[in-house]
Amino acid sequence: MYYIYMLRCEDKSIYTGITTDIERRMKEHFTKDEKCAKYTLTHTAKKLEALWKTENRVLASKLEYHIKKLPKSKKEQLISNLKIEEVLNDKIECDKYIIVKNKQKEGK
Repeated sequence: MYYIYMLRCEDKSIYTGITTDIERRMKEHFTKDEKCAKYTLTHTAKKLEALWKTENRVLASKLEYHIKKLPKSKKEQLISNLKIEEVLNDKIECDKYIIVKNKQKEGK
């Protein structure tokens, strides 16, 4: 299983990445471990905003790529409602991704 995630950084920027072990990866980002991303080393990660899962690396990489290409307003839209199909329906097979975490599920 592969996970695609969006992190909110201290400066309000958004970082998007993929991993097979979400707990390990979040620890790396939030503690600025030597294996954290170069981006989150200089833009302190503060919060996991969104998380999807999919069956393989190819699908995960496709979603990550398309999210990274979006303007910040569209990334914010994804974080707000996580409806990939509203933003990326013409780019990827949206039914291949399952929402794992979002603000609404946490009651925030």
